[in-house]
Amino acid sequence: MRILAIETSCDETGVAIVEDGRRIRSNIVASQLVHQDTGGIVPEVAAREHLRSLDVLTEKALRDAGRQLSEIDAVAATVGPGLIGCLLVGANYARGLALAAGLPFVGVNHLEGHVYANWLYETEDIPPEPELPAIVLVVSGAHSDLVLMEAHRRFRPLGRTIDDAAGEAFDKVARLLHLGFPGGPVIERVAKEGNANAFPLPRALPADRFDFSFSGLKTAVLRLVRELEKKGDVPVADVAASFQKAITEMLAEKTARAAAEHAVETVLLGGGVAANLVLREAIARRIGHPLRVPRPGLCTDNGAMIGAAAFFALRHRGTEIPVAARSDLKLA
Repeated sequence: MRILAIETSCDETGVAIVEDGRRIRSNIVASQLVHQDTGGIVPEVAAREHLRSLDVLTEKALRDAGRQLSEIDAVAATVGPGLIGCLLVGANYARGLALAAGLPFVGVNHLEGHVYANWLYETEDIPPEPELPAIVLVVSGAHSDLVLMEAHRRFRPLGRTIDDAAGEAFDKVARLLHLGFPGGPVIERVAKEGNANAFPLPRALPADRFDFSFSGLKTAVLRLVRELEKKGDVPVADVAASFQKAITEMLAEKTARAAAEHAVETVLLGGGVAANLVLREAIARRIGHPLRVPRPGLCTDNGAMIGAAAFFALRHRGTEIPVAARSDLKLA
């Protein structure tokens, strides 16, 4: 089955062609650089940028895959969670395309997309699927969710952030250190030159829960930077490395404990923060299970992951397939 999939939940416009939920035939992503000037995403601007890009990207995705729209079996799009204006642009475009071509439309939960990115490959020789049940950590600019994936599209919530998302904390600390936007990649790069043990920073780790909290860590970094500024130049690399160590250890320890407490076969990562190599290594050291992580380009928002999730939504219909756009759609 060939699915044309569209992702417009935030500031990346993605269009892809995916076969049978596992093989990427094309995957085009346009990043909205306009938000670098504001240091964060302006929702109305993001929605207009999606609208400008979709026609061109859809044509390119079909061309790169060597397919005509008549050779596509379904059209999918993210319907939540995300910025509601952005979601409506992508979902309505996909519905119109499906209606014009006489194809079924599949609404996709963006967070399921991040999970199913672990099923995707661009090669002809595709490895076996990840074994289930699995512990899944989805961490991005807006989400930090730890769930038990009992079977395809069956997710049981274990914990989520009670305040800021991990990616949001990366962005805010990067802005504080004048490193630019988005914060995750630049902090990881700068932290390589720093001492991760230079500054002890707090970890919010309630022993009886799997929930995360990053607002206290973010405030601690703010206070640290203000104190350092009074003394002279801020050792940016050391602060970045210390912050990165604190946040990745919080994520890794909760994930490892969840894997130890549940009878799972695999640990899966997803979301933009999952591209962080320090986080991957911290989790791998702590677990006794295989760790599956998408390649970095599939951790960030993209259309291919929506195509994979759409395929498995059609195959495993026991759980409702979302239809209407919702900014607050949950994974579990």
